[in-house]
Order: sequence, then structure tokens, then C-alpha cells
Amino acid sequence: MIKKSFKRLRLTALAAMAAVCFTAVAENGILSPYSRIGYGIMRDNATSAQKGLGGTGYAMNSGRQINVMNPASYAAIDSLTFLFDMGIDLTAVWQTENQNGTRLTDNNFGGGLDYITMQFPLGKYMGGSVGLLPYSSVGYAFGSDIENGYVSRAGSGSINELYLGIAGRPFRGFTVGANVAYLFGTTYKDTYAGSDNAGTILFERQLEVRDYKLEFGAQYSFNVDPLNRFTLGLVYAPKKDLHGHAETYSYKYDASNPSPELTDRSKLKGNYSLAESWGAGINWQWGSRWMVEADFTYQPWSNAKFDGDGLEEELTRMANRYRGGIGIQFMPAQRGPYYKVIRYRLGAFYDRDYQTVQANNVREYGITAGFGLPVPSFKTVINLAFEWRHRQAYPARLISENYLNISIGVNFNEMWFRQNKLR
Repeated sequence: MIKKSFKRLRLTALAAMAAVCFTAVAENGILSPYSRIGYGIMRDNATSAQKGLGGTGYAMNSGRQINVMNPASYAAIDSLTFLFDMGIDLTAVWQTENQNGTRLTDNNFGGGLDYITMQFPLGKYMGGSVGLLPYSSVGYAFGSDIENGYVSRAGSGSINELYLGIAGRPFRGFTVGANVAYLFGTTYKDTYAGSDNAGTILFERQLEVRDYKLEFGAQYSFNVDPLNRFTLGLVYAPKKDLHGHAETYSYKYDASNPSPELTDRSKLKGNYSLAESWGAGINWQWGSRWMVEADFTYQPWSNAKFDGDGLEEELTRMANRYRGGIGIQFMPAQRGPYYKVIRYRLGAFYDRDYQTVQANNVREYGITAGFGLPVPSFKTVINLAFEWRHRQAYPARLISENYLNISIGVNFNEMWFRQNKLR
């Protein structure tokens, strides 16, 4: 009776969260001055389980874990299973800057909803997925004193994607899939200029995106013997112009209320675009105990457009992005004491980002660890991931950032499509 009541409660919770999936907007957990450049910090669609594996996933396919990084993986679901995965992020960042021989430090904390995804069967050899993901995020605040006044800058907002994906298996071992996503969101980049005599003026640049995005994936799996299984994965997203609007406002603060003035409004088409993206990965599994994956991502952002319209040139110059990651997962046994059925994860990554600061590339590297904690008597798994990241410009060492990111995801695995037999 208790188990049946708990199952009803879980089904009600899943229905409520599914409704949230179509109305919620991913929270912004980014706290970096580097997010002022371009579209902000890219998020890469990794779930909590994948974050513990160095953010890898192009070659992963499992009927029990959603993998949005490669839509071809949706076909791995069996015909009776429904999956629901929801994740949140908690972030602490320590920032250091050397300014005129003085070492400045700052600490910040943030977090919120990261993603919501669902996966379901569409037939014996087909699967589908729908969800809400962050595409990029902006979040920063800093300033400096000038003669007879000050200048400060702040930014916020995010671009999100609501996606629908489908995958199929044309022949044994080979799957193909595609995601169609609706990109939406607005980023705000503010510059405050104040003086002792003239008051404060705010210049605000708003970037409003309303567009679609396509992504295609393929995976091929084969066994070299009963225990050793390899999977190759490939993902491609084409380059495209963005649609939406970019607006610049100026606000002059007087003694009562600010009076906004629209100084510029333009369409994004022809002035802003997204780079094409290539991703490739290889995955090795030894039975159900060991899994190792290595991924590589390439995005030629130097060919993309970002007008900026009046922003400093350094905020609009973009470079090609390279990212490599590796992850290892170990599960001692499928049955036995609880500590033996936990999935233990380790990973590492290196990312030369698309952002540049005064001809310096922004680079990031980190190590990760995670756990897949099964809920006793149920197929639900709680995925816990810890990431330590270091971000800094190079070769000139500008602001140094160290992150501790904690990601918590709950992966529900339900047998919703099984029919009970009459006795």
C-alpha cells in the first residue's frame, strides 16, 4: 500500500513538473565578467550525470538516462519506459584580479533551475524527447572609479531552448536523430556612468532572441566480444543567422524617476549568427561495471557575426572554440549492498572558449566527480556531480576565476506503457 501510494505521488509530481517544462525559464547561475563577451557563457546541454563525467556524452546511449547531447541516443529507450530528468545547479566562484600592483578578490554565489527533460518511446525502434535547456547565460557586475565620477557595468539574462527530438534505428547498432529547438530569451548589458555634477546615465543594450535551431546526431555501437562494447557518436548543428531584435536605451536619472530613451533598434538577421558545431565521441563499456568516454567539440565562432552596435570591439571579437573531455564510470555490481550499486564517476575537461579579451583567449579547465545514487525499491536515480573549474584569459592573465559547481539531478524511470495482465 505504501509503495502504491508513493508511486501515485511520483506520477502526480511528474505531471506537475512536465507542465513546468513548458512554462519555466532556466535560471541564470553565471557569475563571471567574461559572460559580458558575445552571447555569454555556453552551457553545452550536459545533464547532472554527464557533468560528473567531464561533460561528455556524444557517444552515450542508455535506456535509463536521457542524453540531449546526441539526439540519436533517444532510440535506445525500450518500448515500455518513460524517463523524466530535472536538474538544479549551485555555484560558488572566487575571483582574483591584479590591478596596479594590488590584488583584488571577490566571492559570489548563485544557482537555480538548470534543465528539465523527458524521453519516451515512439515505437519498437524509435524514441522521442522534449525539454527545456539553457543555451547561454550572462551574469556579472563590476565597476571602477574615474576622475570626478565612476563607471560600473552589470549584465543578466539568458538564451534558452525548448526542444523536441526524435530518433530511430534504421538497422542494428546504428541510430540517427534530430532536435528542433526554439531559442528564446533576452540578455541585458548595462553601463552606468556617473559624475559629481551631471548625475548618472545608464546605457542598456538588450538582445532579444526568437528563433529556431537544428541539431543532428548519429551513433554506431558494436561488440568485440560479449563484455566489450564500443559506440561512436557524431553531432552536427549548422550555422545560422539569428532572428529577433537588438535595442539600445539610455536612461538619465534625475531626482525623481529615470526617463528612458530608445536610441537604437535593429533586427538581428544579418548582424548576429550562431557558429556551426561539430562534436565527436567514443564510448567503451565493459559489461555493466565500467564505462569510459572521450569527446571533442569544435565550433568556428570566428566566422559568426556579433554586431554589438557601439559596444567595445573586444566584446564582439570571437575565436574558434575547442573543447575536449573524458569521463570514467564504475559500478561494482548490479545487485548487492547499496555501496556496490552506486555509480561512481570521474572526469576532466579543457575548453578554449570562443570569447576573447584584448586579443587574449579565454580558457577553462576542470575536474569533476559524481555519484549515481539509486533510490531503494525504485528505478529512480539521484545524480550528484561536483565540478571544479578554472577560467582565465591567456596569455595575459587577467581576471582569474575558480568555480565549485554542485549539480543535483533526479532521473525518474517509470514503466508507464506496460499493460497489466488479467488473472
